[in-house]
Amino acid sequence: MTIQQPNAKLPTTNKDSLDEGIQLLKKLSRNQLIEIIVDDAKNWLAHDGLWFQAVDALYGMDVAIEADRAAWNKFTVIEAKRIMVRLGLKPGGGIPALVECLKHRFYARLNLQQSIEVTATRAVFQMVDCRVQSARKRKGLPDFPCKSVGIVEYTEFAKAIDPRIKTRCIACPPDAHPDSYFCAWEFTITQD
Repeated sequence: MTIQQPNAKLPTTNKDSLDEGIQLLKKLSRNQLIEIIVDDAKNWLAHDGLWFQAVDALYGMDVAIEADRAAWNKFTVIEAKRIMVRLGLKPGGGIPALVECLKHRFYARLNLQQSIEVTATRAVFQMVDCRVQSARKRKGLPDFPCKSVGIVEYTEFAKAIDPRIKTRCIACPPDAHPDSYFCAWEFTITQD
């Protein structure tokens, strides 16, 4: 074992050689990368759920939902902006940009979703199968009441894509909803 002397110059290293996580990805097949992306999305959702449950256990459901709204108010904008950079989109792309960006969210890796009734000025987005709500259903639990969080999440995501977009909740738990989706959102924009 070599012991570095005080004031001894440390060996120079290439930053890329230390980034083992990225180097590993470069060696994987397309299917392995897809598996990792899906697994990372599951890990993100698990952390989100565990964080929420911890706040709920310490402070109660009302505080947990308020904290969740505050977190989503910031995160959804960060996510939208990163997606736009990745896709080379500038803010102000209207409904077409929003519909495309919705396909690139973490949720799109985990849930079944669709955009319907898409025009230049309107789109309806449906969460056909929500991983969280489906798990609750399997356990015999009622839908999680995520509407107040969803309003913040979808409104701020859409505004980050194009500030002219208005968001309206069609249905989201605790609202009643058809079996064909868990939540649905209408996005509209007025053309200048």
